[in-house]
Amino acid sequence: MKIQETKLKGCFLIEPTVFHDERGYFFESFNQLVFEKAVGHKVDFVQDNQSFSKKGVIRALHFQKGDYAQAKLVRAVQGIVLDVAVDLRPNSETFGQHIAAELSAENKKQLYIPRGFAHGFATLSETSEFAYKCDNFYHKEAEGGIIYNDPTLKIDWKIASEDVIIAEKDRTLPLFKNFFSIK
Repeated sequence: MKIQETKLKGCFLIEPTVFHDERGYFFESFNQLVFEKAVGHKVDFVQDNQSFSKKGVIRALHFQKGDYAQAKLVRAVQGIVLDVAVDLRPNSETFGQHIAAELSAENKKQLYIPRGFAHGFATLSETSEFAYKCDNFYHKEAEGGIIYNDPTLKIDWKIASEDVIIAEKDRTLPLFKNFFSIK
């Protein structure tokens, strides 16, 4: 397993070692000992989520605030997604910066997004199934978000604006410049 920190401190791209033979393939998608050694701290995942989306869907940019902040380990189990993490940690050198990684069933890459980040993804293939582990339980009262097409963040979602499919609740999220703290 290859685990590499991205330009955003604490955010890691993970490539599993895949073993192929005449039956198909096998890989270890998660090993707590290897994972914690790579990220440098203990992580206890308590909730797994999975979503299905069609091409053009953008699910973004969401986070949980305060005591309900969540770290996530995400991957595409079917299809191709562009996964995006935005650093919302006010004291971070990379505050307001983002990374984007293509995760797919074919490349089997995963992204670890620590607490203090907004997260979203766009489906680039006809459909996608997206799975993620969270280290804290979801609380509706603690949810927050930033509009996906924020002009300050300048995220290229790799989807033409006329082809974007987005939930009504995500159309009215605030701009990044209105963001002060997720504490």
